[in-house]
Amino acid sequence: MRVVIAEDEVLLREGLGYLLAGDGFTVVAAVGTAEQLEREVARHEPDLAITDIRMPPTYTDEGLVAALRIRHAHPRVGVVVLSQHVQRRYAAELLAPGRGGIGYLLKQRIADVSTFTADLRRVAAGGTALDAEVASVLVARASRGDGVVAALTPRQIEVLTLMAQGRSNAAIAAALFLTEKAVVQHTSNIYDALGLQVDADDHRRVLAVIRYLEGAA
Repeated sequence: MRVVIAEDEVLLREGLGYLLAGDGFTVVAAVGTAEQLEREVARHEPDLAITDIRMPPTYTDEGLVAALRIRHAHPRVGVVVLSQHVQRRYAAELLAPGRGGIGYLLKQRIADVSTFTADLRRVAAGGTALDAEVASVLVARASRGDGVVAALTPRQIEVLTLMAQGRSNAAIAAALFLTEKAVVQHTSNIYDALGLQVDADDHRRVLAVIRYLEGAA
């Protein structure tokens, strides 16, 4: 799998490249600015682009803007943005187009190498990888509002949070110590409550749920 990395901190950039190379990824470019990221993606058409959100020169949202441009210009390239903290607005902007191939992960998750690289592979395959803390913030905010999410049961909120992370029904069942049949019933009830049609494409389902939560928050 071919990857382009954008990270302005040299040690983190080199360390990330070393980590990915050790797990079977091919790092075709590792750069320090969002402008270089866009250029290298156009040059290599990689399977995946990984970028910090805060990049030079202003260290605000250059990486996010580059990620959004890449998604528009190169829809087949998966994009993962890394952040130090949960930024709800950034997650909303990334997920708004309603397509897979997107990830929003916190930098501290890199330490869990197997989970981190599994998330990257899922995004490159057209899936969604949303950090657990980010998903929890989105769901918690929506559940405190006066929309239909607030009417969900505590168990449905737990299931919805794991759905927003891109978890399969089997993974949700394992995490919550439920049967897979019980998870299917919970998800069906959630769909009914949110007015969402069941979609065979899990990733589209996740994006639809998150977009709904953003609207209800």
